This record gives sequence, C-alpha cells and structure tokens, in this order.
Amino acid sequence: MRLTRERLAAAGAVVLLALTGCGAGEDPDGAPKTATGSLEHLAGEVDCKPDIQTDADELRQAICRNGDGRFVLATFATDRGQREWLNQAKDYGGSYLVGPKWVAVGEAKVVTALRGRLGGTVETGTSHHSGSSGGGGSEDGHSGHHMG
Repeated sequence: MRLTRERLAAAGAVVLLALTGCGAGEDPDGAPKTATGSLEHLAGEVDCKPDIQTDADELRQAICRNGDGRFVLATFATDRGQREWLNQAKDYGGSYLVGPKWVAVGEAKVVTALRGRLGGTVETGTSHHSGSSGGGGSEDGHSGHHMG
C-alpha cells in the first residue's frame, strides 16, 4: 500500500492533536476552559470570599484574597461595559485576566495563578508613570479600581 501525501497529512494532524491535548477541555497552552458565571461563582472557583465594593446593575466589583494573593474581581452586564472599564483601568498598568464579562486584576503572579483555575486571557496595562508615583508608595491604589 502506497502512502499518499493526503494520508500523511491526515496522520500528522491526528498525531499533532494528540500531542497538544486538544479536545481535553483545555487551551493548547494548558489553561482550562474559560469560566463563566456570577461574581460569587467565579470567586468560589478560586476559593475566595468576595468583599463586595460595588454592587450596581452594570458592574459588580469585589476584593478577593486566596492562597495566590490579593486581587480585584469584577463582573459586567455587557461586553461593551467590560471593554470600557478595561480601557480606562489599563492606562494605569497592571495585569488583567479577562473572561466573558469578567476581569480579575492583581500582580502578574496572582493573575497567572488565577488563569490556571479560571482560564481567560492575560492582558497587561500600559503605565504612563515615569517610575515615581510622587507619593513615595506603590501604584497599587492607582489602578483604576479600589483595592480598599
């Protein structure tokens, strides 16, 4: 039996899918399928009891703390509201884990750990600060969201 180019390509595709783990409920880079749900559901997925700071129809925002560290978790009524919030917040720098109608914000190592449980996409803000906040402290309180 002679192997044709088409058969070789098909066999190669099957091997590639098996090696990358596609179809196993994970992204090719190892992150789980992106979580969805309410703020309380998402907080439960990462073992955090949310301290609600904002409870409005268009935005719910809480401070969370778990074994990975401290972060802000926000849920949005619309995709547009989420994107507008992100666009403003990202002007201050920081690391953002973005899912459908939710965002988790924290230090890069915390966001990376959360991604391992919630999936999503990591986005990085663009700080326009010159290296000194003028206040002698960190920029934690200048991230476009209240960390309490």
